[in-house]
Amino acid sequence: MTMVLQGESQRAAARPLFGAWEETLIESCLDGSMGEVLAGCVAPVRAAVARLGDFAFLAGDAQDPAAEALARGLLAGAAHPYLLAVPQDERWAALVRRVHPGRWRRVARYATKKDPQAFDRARLAALAESLPADTALRRMGPEAFARTRAQEWSRDMTAMYPTYEAYAAQSLGVVAVRGEEIVAGASGYSRYRGGIEIQIDTRADCRRQGLAAACAARLILDCLSRGLYPSWDAANLPSLRLAEKLGYRFSHAYESELIWAPGQEIPEP
Repeated sequence: MTMVLQGESQRAAARPLFGAWEETLIESCLDGSMGEVLAGCVAPVRAAVARLGDFAFLAGDAQDPAAEALARGLLAGAAHPYLLAVPQDERWAALVRRVHPGRWRRVARYATKKDPQAFDRARLAALAESLPADTALRRMGPEAFARTRAQEWSRDMTAMYPTYEAYAAQSLGVVAVRGEEIVAGASGYSRYRGGIEIQIDTRADCRRQGLAAACAARLILDCLSRGLYPSWDAANLPSLRLAEKLGYRFSHAYESELIWAPGQEIPEP
C-alpha cells in the first residue's frame, strides 16, 4: 500500500531520503509546487518516490517493505502509460527492472550544474536575436498555449498545466513563430520555488536553424530578470551541446529506467 504525503510536514519527513540530489523536479514535489511524494506510511518514511509528469525519482531504502509497492505502482495515476524512473542507487534500479519484467529500457541523461552566475547575458541576447528573417519570437500567451497543446510535437511545453491561467501563474515561455505557425519553443516544464525546469521543442522540419537556441536564450534571460533559475536537464547529447552553447556546464551523466504499462508499444528512444 502506498499513499500521497500531504502537507509540508509530511513531505518534510521524506526530504532527508533525497539528500543532496540536485533535481528541480524533486524539489517541485517536496516544496508542494507541483507533483507528489509517495510513501508507504507517514512516519517513519524509509522509502519514497517523488513523481511529476513523466518522471519518478526513487529514494531511500530499496529493501524497505514499502519499496516494492512503490516501484510496482509507479505508473498508477501517471500522465502516460510510460514513465522515466530515476533510481537513487543500483538497488532501486534492480527493483524497478524486477517488478516491470520485459517493460523497461535503460536510458542515459545528462545533468548540468546549477550555477546562476554561469550565463553571459550579452551572448544570450545575441542568440535570441539570431533568427531567420521570416521568424519572430513571442511570449507564451493564451493563443500560443492552446496551439502548443494541440500539436503532439509541442505538447510537453505546456502539458503540466491544465489551463493558461495555471500556466501563467507558475510558468513562462517563448515560441518561435513563422507566418502564423509555431515552429519551436522553450517553456517551463515544471515549477519549483526557486525557478523552472526548461522544456525545448522544435518541429521536425525546422530543426538545425537556431530556433531552439534563440527561444531558450530569451527564456533564460526572462527567468534571470525575475530571479528564477532556468534549470536544464538534458535528455540526450544534442540537448547537452545546446545547453553548453547557452552557458550551462556539464555536471554528470546518470542512468534511468524507461518503463511502460503492459500491452503498450515500446516508446521510441
